[in-house]
Amino acid sequence: MRLDSAGDVLLAGPAVRAAAAGSDAVTLLCGRQGAAAARLLPGVDEVLEWDAPWAGFDPPPVRAHDVQDLIHRLAARCLDRALVLTSFHQSPLPAALVLRMAGIGRICADSEDYPGSLLDLRHHRRPGRHEAEAALDLALADGFALPPGDDGSLRVLPAPDTRPLTGGGPYVVVHPGAAVPARTPSAPWMAAAVRALTDEGHRVVVTGGPGEKALTAAVADGHAVDLGGRTELPDLAGVLAGASAVVVGNTGPAHLAAAVGTPVVCLFAPVVPAERWRPFRVPHILLGRQDAECAGSRARLCPVPGHPCLDSVGPAEVTAAVTALAGTGAARGKTRARRRGPARGRRQGPNEGQAQGPAQGPNQRRPAEEVTA
Repeated sequence: MRLDSAGDVLLAGPAVRAAAAGSDAVTLLCGRQGAAAARLLPGVDEVLEWDAPWAGFDPPPVRAHDVQDLIHRLAARCLDRALVLTSFHQSPLPAALVLRMAGIGRICADSEDYPGSLLDLRHHRRPGRHEAEAALDLALADGFALPPGDDGSLRVLPAPDTRPLTGGGPYVVVHPGAAVPARTPSAPWMAAAVRALTDEGHRVVVTGGPGEKALTAAVADGHAVDLGGRTELPDLAGVLAGASAVVVGNTGPAHLAAAVGTPVVCLFAPVVPAERWRPFRVPHILLGRQDAECAGSRARLCPVPGHPCLDSVGPAEVTAAVTALAGTGAARGKTRARRRGPARGRRQGPNEGQAQGPAQGPNQRRPAEEVTA
């Protein structure tokens, strides 16, 4: 279960693959914002969508019939165990209560709060872990393991050929938007970066979602290919996979670029810690003042006039970073391997071959195991 954004779902990928390697089938429960990303993850057999009233930037109201409907949907699937994947500031316990009511036999999560009988494995996150590592740590603590040859990087399923959209020849992607405005520079700054890149001889492709057409048009401004509103997430994966480098804020496409092995120039606002959300295991350069006044605030809108942590970065710094990363052939050579999914078929359970104790009824539950991995 990962209930928030597309980027967070992508970061759950290594944990999902570990669970898939030790299970017959994997169902990923996520919110609507993360569903498209969930369908790109190798190892996922089924995606269930549900917007939780305790997750996301615009959560729905609490409605008893919505919760009961989810409980019935989960119970009908006779699921054996659940991994509740959360960020460090989120509680897994509301989700664990729903899963327990659905009759799921074993529930595991990172939790600093006392879980009562809601968790069977209460895992303690190690300090300083990247979000992708922390999620994988939970899966490993529950006995799962990555399959042989899997290095734990981000991956997605093979993307479509997007050359009809991007045209021929090398290009750099600039993605100016973000669901959290504080995590990306202003539109005028992004437009200046596009002009600087084209002045240096780079061909630029500007990407954005259906609601960002005005933004991408302003940023491209006749200097770049404008793909605003023209790519679903699988197409965006293809566009990013074909790029020499990607210029983007701390948002989902940065993690999608990492999943296809493309180097990232990440304009990283310090409202969240870079150690937890920087592009994972892909060549990247972070730009932006990490000691700015907004550091650690988790602000959605920049609390400092002028957005100095990002808008103070000069266009020349962007072009220099792109030039430094565009030739990192080692990352480009990994792209095809990272985009392949694991082989399907019978998967061994995490405790297969071990003696199992008798099943416990709802009133016979032991206290949660506590593990720090």
